[in-house]
Amino acid sequence: MALANPGSEAEPVEQPSHSEIEQHSTKVLMLGALGVVYGDIGTSPIYAFREALHASSGGNVANRADILGVLSLIIWSLTITVTIKYIMFVLRADNRGEGGVLSLMALARGSFPKRSAVILGIGIVGASLFFGDAVITPAISVLSAVEGMNVVTPAFQPYVVPLTLVILAAVFAVQRFGTGGVGLVFGPVTAVWFLAIGLSGVNHIVADPEILWAISPHYIAAFLIHSPDVSFVTIGAVFLAVTGAEALYADLGHFGRKPIVLAWLWIVFPCLLLNYAGQGAFVLANGGVVGHPFFEMNEGWALIPMVVLATAATVIASQAVISGAFSLTRQAVQLNMLPRLEILHTSEKQSGQIYMPRVNLLLALVVMLLVVGFGESSRLASAYGISVTGNMLVTTTLLFVIMTRIWKWNLWPAIGLTALFGLIDVGFFASNIVKVFEGGWASLVVAFAIVLGMWTWVRGSRYLFDKTRRNEIPLDFLAGNLLKKKPQLVSGTAVFLTSDPLSAPTALMHSLKHYKVLHEQNVILSVVTAPQPVVPDSERVKMETVNELFMRVTLTFGYMEQPNIPRALAICRKQGWKFDIMTTSFFLSRRSLKASPNSGMPVWQDRLFIGLARTAADATEYFQIPTGRVVEIGTQVAI
Repeated sequence: MALANPGSEAEPVEQPSHSEIEQHSTKVLMLGALGVVYGDIGTSPIYAFREALHASSGGNVANRADILGVLSLIIWSLTITVTIKYIMFVLRADNRGEGGVLSLMALARGSFPKRSAVILGIGIVGASLFFGDAVITPAISVLSAVEGMNVVTPAFQPYVVPLTLVILAAVFAVQRFGTGGVGLVFGPVTAVWFLAIGLSGVNHIVADPEILWAISPHYIAAFLIHSPDVSFVTIGAVFLAVTGAEALYADLGHFGRKPIVLAWLWIVFPCLLLNYAGQGAFVLANGGVVGHPFFEMNEGWALIPMVVLATAATVIASQAVISGAFSLTRQAVQLNMLPRLEILHTSEKQSGQIYMPRVNLLLALVVMLLVVGFGESSRLASAYGISVTGNMLVTTTLLFVIMTRIWKWNLWPAIGLTALFGLIDVGFFASNIVKVFEGGWASLVVAFAIVLGMWTWVRGSRYLFDKTRRNEIPLDFLAGNLLKKKPQLVSGTAVFLTSDPLSAPTALMHSLKHYKVLHEQNVILSVVTAPQPVVPDSERVKMETVNELFMRVTLTFGYMEQPNIPRALAICRKQGWKFDIMTTSFFLSRRSLKASPNSGMPVWQDRLFIGLARTAADATEYFQIPTGRVVEIGTQVAI
């Protein structure tokens, strides 16, 4: 082996290029997306094809026309609903990188101001339906996985619900580690799952390649014409194959469009098609006997590993809607449809990866109540689908507005594409809505509760804004008058926190009214969040002098930073302001809301709004202000 000359220069170490780093990041996000986004739709082959064949045949034996018709329905449902609708169109309608039905609503509402109230209502209904799905999916996924142990021994039956509750507690507990962290753990397992089900299908397709003729849509027409009496029920069962599609869009902010699209086109979609086709070939080869084709076609050494994988995959399936619920709740907060809730960012690279403790706890409680209340996954199955199909129908409606108002499409192409998507969505919705009294009421009750909460918050906030707006005074006008006729001045600095730096804060006005004094230095302080993980100290503070008594200060924090106002204000010394925490008082406004019969809302809704307002995060703790330096000025407002 030749040695380098000691006196020669060392060869430079080749650094990875930007494109290589980007490719690595995309692969990591793809892996995370497999575990988070596609867990729900990826477990559908376990039961979707079987349930659809049972519905179409009315028994345990299906003929060739039924098998090819059902398989063709599944193939084209996946192709049109997921690949064309969501991958090609809906994922492009992002709102600054965020997805979900509320992103569509915000885009549509901004482009159609004359119908903003109608679009707001549609968005609230869509978001509420998603939350209805978000509590059903974890319950039925984990419960069905644990029930699989009954196949081993019926003696396990009494332990199904307790063990399900333990697993659900663990699933919700790990959410605090972040979507990315959870995805990196779940991702490899889900990747193995997809490869396993794909290979499992290939083995049986090779034995009967004629099953691939099911790709022709004429089998759908033949099935619907030949069996119109059972086709309605069959369509409801076929929908199980596309449950989880809405999670693609809801989780857009967690991983970005590119990793989600690539994961679907390269791994998820091909493996799903191969497995469904393999199940069809297996049933044909066995004389049309339905049974449980997903597991039965893996008899032998592969059966036990597939059962273990299926159990893990169904537990992971709940992750898609949990992370989607976090994204949707944050958007609702930003759109002022819900009170301010604590949001923890868990990634320095992807701003959409978040954790919301209160939402996580509430979801966990409702999911566990459903498990205890229903007890069996078969009872929950009737509740599965109503919320998802309703959400998809809302998405199609809002997408039409985006096509015509933002993308500037011609009317007829937009109508044609919307009609195609809408026809499928309406068919799925109609076939599921008949299950309301069989268990579907559960998801509708959750959705109704969310609609009521959002509607109350939006309505109450509007009344509150109108009432406080009448008392607002422009800061420049007040500062000029106080400079001309100064009140009694006291030493020290007063910092008034406000979200509107152009208006006089309520705390300032009440301080003048009740104390009739003014500090020598008065700072109108606003805090904003930058779209980057960390903001350097050189960009932290922006100062603007109003006059010798007042100045405006804006503090900027990155989304990964916990705002610390005293520490940030210390930077102001470099810009000439001698900030001293020991001579500074922070004034915060705290509204005490009172129900009023003259508010325009019923008293019960007033009380609900007041209860929601009390759940908002405390400003003193959030901004890390020393409690000994805070003066909270309370004002009573009747709404």
